[in-house]
Amino acid sequence: MNTMNRPFLEIQSLAKRYPQRDGKPGAPVFEDVSFGIGRGEFVCVIGHSGCGKTTILNILAGIDHASDGIVIMDGREIAGPSLERGVVFQSHALLPWLTALQNVEFGVRSRWPDYSREQIRMHSERYLAMVGLGHALHKKPSELSGGMKQRVGIARAFAIQPKMLLLDEPFGALDALTRGTIQDELRAIVNETQQTVFMITHDVDEAILLSDRILLMSAGPYARIADTVTVDLPRDRTRASLHHEPRYYDIRNHLVDFLVDKAHDKGSSPNKEILAS
Repeated sequence: MNTMNRPFLEIQSLAKRYPQRDGKPGAPVFEDVSFGIGRGEFVCVIGHSGCGKTTILNILAGIDHASDGIVIMDGREIAGPSLERGVVFQSHALLPWLTALQNVEFGVRSRWPDYSREQIRMHSERYLAMVGLGHALHKKPSELSGGMKQRVGIARAFAIQPKMLLLDEPFGALDALTRGTIQDELRAIVNETQQTVFMITHDVDEAILLSDRILLMSAGPYARIADTVTVDLPRDRTRASLHHEPRYYDIRNHLVDFLVDKAHDKGSSPNKEILAS
């Protein structure tokens, strides 16, 4: 994890309220959410539905606005969408009339408009190969499985080389086998590229496998970051090796205990940090 005094991403006193029918502001979905992410750090957020996880991600992506608070990335306040942040949603959002290669090229061309056609192709092919789709470059989304479509979306996000990657339950709609395979692929790519990642998941094991740190959100309304868990496990861990790590069960039990018993507890101290050791 980055040890610099100022984190790469700073979230300061974030809150979100939606207006009621009479136009008055309603109760905040979440409030006073503050945390930082170091450069090259992989952070997962876990919490029950309705606590505002996706809203926070959308604010980081620049496609939603906070009611209060600010978000600063690399020293600059986020004020709208940018190619500096790559986003992968649960739905792949591919352009159906383009091939897998063309979908990735679309983003690469936007990121580097001065690239030649050959540079764009080679760059895009590299990232599709990283997610195991070198054989499917010219297939359209209708010819791809759900897992392959998500791989294209991941390749497209990585290919623009964003400063930060935002993942909103990208594997939630996949079967368990496909999900596990892509989880291992994602972790390998992140280790290779040293990408900074903010990811939402409902899957406790997925969070432990992928992240350096896990933020636990209390239930909404008035949700907040209630706990922070540092995942102090070998960075080269895989889905197959995870269950052999002695500390894995301590971390997992803590996460499950929070979700089952403590997420609705409004009286617990916020931003408590737990080191899994």
